[in-house]
Amino acid sequence: MVIEITGRKDGRTGICRKHFLCVGRKCFKKNELKPWKVKDWVIPPEKNSEFVAHMENVLDVYKRPYDEQYPVVCMDESPKQLIESSREATPISPGYEKREDYEYIRHGVVNIFMANEPLKGKRLVEVTQTKTKKDWAMFIKRISDEMYPEACKITLVMDNFKTHTASTFYEVFEPQEAKRIWDRFEFIYTPKHGSWLNMTEIELHVLNHQCLNRHISSEEKVKQEVAAWQENRNNKGGKINWQFTTRDARVKLRKLYPSIYN
Repeated sequence: MVIEITGRKDGRTGICRKHFLCVGRKCFKKNELKPWKVKDWVIPPEKNSEFVAHMENVLDVYKRPYDEQYPVVCMDESPKQLIESSREATPISPGYEKREDYEYIRHGVVNIFMANEPLKGKRLVEVTQTKTKKDWAMFIKRISDEMYPEACKITLVMDNFKTHTASTFYEVFEPQEAKRIWDRFEFIYTPKHGSWLNMTEIELHVLNHQCLNRHISSEEKVKQEVAAWQENRNNKGGKINWQFTTRDARVKLRKLYPSIYN
């Protein structure tokens, strides 16, 4: 921060504070370029008809009113590292946060599947050792038979992964069972580089922030924590109020739309 003497309209002087980032003898203004900083980002392609077509399809689905017989469900998955502290942490005390040593012991990775119904505030979470076609197919069957056994048709919004196809059911189940599960769903895919359109990402962020943002060393412990979080979150009925619409997209994301005046 730099203090500067400035003139005022009434002829008197005043003190103005300007914020600078100072490194050594160099000072940088707040909005100056900082090439040493890099942020991971999902960058959508510009002027891409495939992207905007999938995006508008997803946004149209999100406009549907709640219907118990035709629920709109979002599904996604996320990895979780199993980490054990190599040294005992310093416990929290007045004026001091808990401190953990930067060294740790890795015990592998588990996968977290999640399905949530934004308008109902209902979610299902499952922890698996792997993320294979079989794991995905078994989880989709749970959505069908455990979450919505009485529903007429389940609209499932998910990322466009190569494992997220109806053909996977035929690699895991007998043909009759595969067709039964497939017929219960309408698959809606988010565009590539458009995973932010999947509302389950919001729920996964809440799960990681409230439950998994610390060292957990075993799969069993992760399952216990996730089960407790799921029960508490479902009891509260936490919903997602999605506001972004196709109309907003055509204004704020107009660079992504192809030009027809070529």
